[in-house]
Amino acid sequence: MRNGVSVFYILLLSMGILSTGCTENPVLFAGGFTGGDEKGLSLFSFDFKTGKMEMKSRYDAGPSPSYFCFSDRHDLIYCLNEVMEFNGQKGGGLTTLKYDRKNGRCEKVSELMIPYGGPCYISLSADGGFLLLANYGSASVAVVKLNDSGIPESVAHTILYETDSTNVSHPHMIRQDPAGKSVYVTDLGLDRIIMYELDVITGMLVLKEDGIVNVDKGSGPRHFVFNAGGSALYLINELSSTIMVFNVDEKGGLRLKQTLNTLEEDFDGKSYCADVHISGDGKFLYGSNRGENTIVIYKINSDGSLSLAGRSSCGGDWPRNFVIEPSGRFLLVGNQRSDQISVFSIDRNTGMPEGPVASAEMKTPACLKFN
Repeated sequence: MRNGVSVFYILLLSMGILSTGCTENPVLFAGGFTGGDEKGLSLFSFDFKTGKMEMKSRYDAGPSPSYFCFSDRHDLIYCLNEVMEFNGQKGGGLTTLKYDRKNGRCEKVSELMIPYGGPCYISLSADGGFLLLANYGSASVAVVKLNDSGIPESVAHTILYETDSTNVSHPHMIRQDPAGKSVYVTDLGLDRIIMYELDVITGMLVLKEDGIVNVDKGSGPRHFVFNAGGSALYLINELSSTIMVFNVDEKGGLRLKQTLNTLEEDFDGKSYCADVHISGDGKFLYGSNRGENTIVIYKINSDGSLSLAGRSSCGGDWPRNFVIEPSGRFLLVGNQRSDQISVFSIDRNTGMPEGPVASAEMKTPACLKFN
């Protein structure tokens, strides 16, 4: 009898009946730029076995929802609106949608104007109480307080960086480290990383001691990613097409360890880096080159340094954003100028993307995330 039960249990596992969710196909959310009455947030089904994807629905997430983040606790999607005027007011926008996982539908629940305007990046604070926004178009950052249900309540703090005709600030990303100790802002215009402490009561950003790290002039720091332990920060520079590796000390301070070129040595043309991510197993780092139209792959060494693993096509034109599918089997690239999302399978041993194995049409894809 015991053997019979064991066999039956194995059969159930093989059929996926006792699945814990790992066999469920993930949903891809994609945001982009809009015109007129277009709906900017798209949901795709994704087959984690083949990499094939299919558009399921589009939703109104306000004008040009070019970047977004999730609250898993409240099943909310926070979409920034990369505009300089929102609902008739001078400023950017923040549109919140409720996501119903059972029926796969979204419903708009909140809109909030962001002072100054031009937001391009949004992230959720480590404690889940605030949203952090970088406003490229207005040289500012903002902190938004959330209520107990996760709905944006008010703008708690804004910082407007001083600029003049020769020094123009362009904040491009704002995010806390994995432990939530420090908030980091990349300033593409002034070639610096700014570090703050977040007051989790008031939402105020307080500049840390030695809280400004300058990088090489003309680098154009854009996006960054931490390793799982938070001991290393990897920064991709838009204008110089470089990756910088920083060691992170216990106080959150940064010390430059390594700088690498993201382009082929014989590449002759203009190219601008965009996005950077680490594989789920922590073995490889990926970056996108707009112009050369490639994804560059590095092996992450035991000391956190990088070694070039290779480059692959992005499958289209102008890879603004990309994402690694949760199982680690696929890499999806949003090619902004060719209006498509290209899907690559990943060789888990080499880290190299292979393909594309599938693709889907979407106008100006700018942000891709699974949830």
